[in-house]
Amino acid sequence: MNDRPAGAAGIGRVGVGDRPVRTGADVSASTAVRYALVPAPRLSLDAVAHRSGLHPDLIRRFVALGLVDAERDDAGRQVFDPTAPAVLARIQRLRTGLCLNYASIGLVLDLLDRISLLEAALRGRGMRSETPP
Repeated sequence: MNDRPAGAAGIGRVGVGDRPVRTGADVSASTAVRYALVPAPRLSLDAVAHRSGLHPDLIRRFVALGLVDAERDDAGRQVFDPTAPAVLARIQRLRTGLCLNYASIGLVLDLLDRISLLEAALRGRGMRSETPP
């Protein structure tokens, strides 16, 4: 009947003869354009302000400084990713904990993101960041 393991039923091929079919990983690696089937949920400026506890004008200033990413909807209003309140909380922790101004917070956020990427690359190789090279 089926000599594949139960977990591998849809991996690599779809039951049309013995012809291999490209899987989702192959398709996403070879194409640069991706279209979402379902629109990503977005938060309005008021929702982000309510969830983060910050004034909308301060959030607009963060967008202008490039600390938080925002897009415009069809009506021209700013909309945010669902992760925006967490990013704003991180900004506020840096501001109060390290007494940094908002311009320097952008630099610190960039450095923290780079460190996270480097640590993920080390974990991918099977190395740990605590061990010396």
